[in-house]
Amino acid sequence: QVQLVESGGGLVQAGGSLRLSCAMSGSIFSINAMGWYRQAPGSQRELVAQITSSGRTNYADSVKGRFTISRGNAKSTVYLQMNSLKPEDTAVYYCNAQRLPVTYWGQGTQVTVSS
Repeated sequence: QVQLVESGGGLVQAGGSLRLSCAMSGSIFSINAMGWYRQAPGSQRELVAQITSSGRTNYADSVKGRFTISRGNAKSTVYLQMNSLKPEDTAVYYCNAQRLPVTYWGQGTQVTVSS
């Protein structure tokens, strides 16, 4: 089993920044990728950013140039630096880890961007 705990969400004004953190623990061997998803009210959960075990990154078009995903040195922590935040970035952000075919999820952290 893998446990994921997110932190760093909160309320910020448009144009501001937040940094989300996700700490992974448990049986963390052979994790293929870690990432961040988000879900706004009435919307489906969507991929925000992902980083693979080799360090390759992938971003949603809506966040390219504004968000940056990175890993800690031990590769058991993943970060999401969010800059130039917009009201449409408001959502619950979930950390995700994949050890295919299994996917693990954190409990989510709320990000609210006021206009």
